Amino acid sequence: MLEDSFSRVYTKFKLHFYQEIFARFQSRESSLTPMEAFCMEVIHTLNGPTVNEFASFIHISSPNAAYKINSLIQKGYIEKVRSSTDRREYHLRPTEKYMEEYNIGRGYSRQVIERVLARLTPEETGELDRMLSIVGDELMPEIELK
Repeated sequence: MLEDSFSRVYTKFKLHFYQEIFARFQSRESSLTPMEAFCMEVIHTLNGPTVNEFASFIHISSPNAAYKINSLIQKGYIEKVRSSTDRREYHLRPTEKYMEEYNIGRGYSRQVIERVLARLTPEETGELDRMLSIVGDELMPEIELK
């Protein structure tokens, strides 16, 4: 039962994300390919990774990652920001253009949260928050977020 419920929620978030990416691609609104949109989502979620961190996370070579990143820079969706601690290192940051056009998952998440707040009591909402924090912080150690 728990597995089915969890899978259903995860699948709905995932499918909504895919639906948004492909809708933009089909309508020619997008100058990003679906693969570039996925790369941007990873870069955004990793919160300022270096090129090597990005490459390592998605399991591609550094030259392949550099090629993808340079394309995203040319399209105006990402910028390299010099590290304040190591001047030889650059962090990848989505531009305002990306944030305005492609912040895909955030709107739907907010919509679902608003529905949760309207449907559940404050106590139930607090318990849901507590349980999701345990899942995200303790039970998913394979993915570390900054």
